[in-house]
This record gives sequence, C-alpha cells and structure tokens, in this order.
Amino acid sequence: MFYVQRDAQGQLIRVETAAYAGFTETLATDHAEIQAWYSNARVENSLRQLKQSDLEMIRVLDDLIQVLTAKGVIRVTDLPPAAQAKLMDRSQAREGLGGLTRLIDDDEKGLL
Repeated sequence: MFYVQRDAQGQLIRVETAAYAGFTETLATDHAEIQAWYSNARVENSLRQLKQSDLEMIRVLDDLIQVLTAKGVIRVTDLPPAAQAKLMDRSQAREGLGGLTRLIDDDEKGLL
C-alpha cells in the first residue's frame, strides 16, 4: 500500500510507503498509477546516471585522445573538423584553468 498526494488536476505529486502529513489517499502496490510513478522514477534515475557517466567519459576520452596523439598513433587532423574544434576548445579551457591535472586518480584501475 502506498500513501499518495495529488495536485488540483488529480495527478500524483508524491508517493510514499509510509503515511505522511498531507497524503490524500492510499493506492495498492499493483495500481496502474503506482506502477507508472515508479517506472518514471526508474527511467529518470537511469537517465541521471547516464548523464553523470557521460560527463566522466568525456574526460576519459579527452585523456585517451591526448595519449594517442602524444604517442603518434593518431593526429588531431585525422579527426573531423567539428571534433578538432571541440578538442581545441576543451584544450584551451583546460589550459586557462591551469591544465586541470590530476583529475583522475592515479590509483584508479581501468583500461589504460
């Protein structure tokens, strides 16, 4: 059983497993609105996790490109012009902030 609160249009605005001040009704666990509420919450949580992961992966890819270019495996000019421009923008921004070295722990184990 879930304790819920609705807005003026009848839409769920809060769902809890325990009673709370302001709840307006209870709904069964298998009620369609409860299932939809938690389905949306899972999707939002997954999207939030992916967004955070994307931010972390940007740094990994940035460092990977720097390593590959430093070792002569690829040249920045091998990349499409749009990618070159983005890399230059990031490089200039990092230099403007003092290089931002040591953002990734030396203790971290990974693919490289």
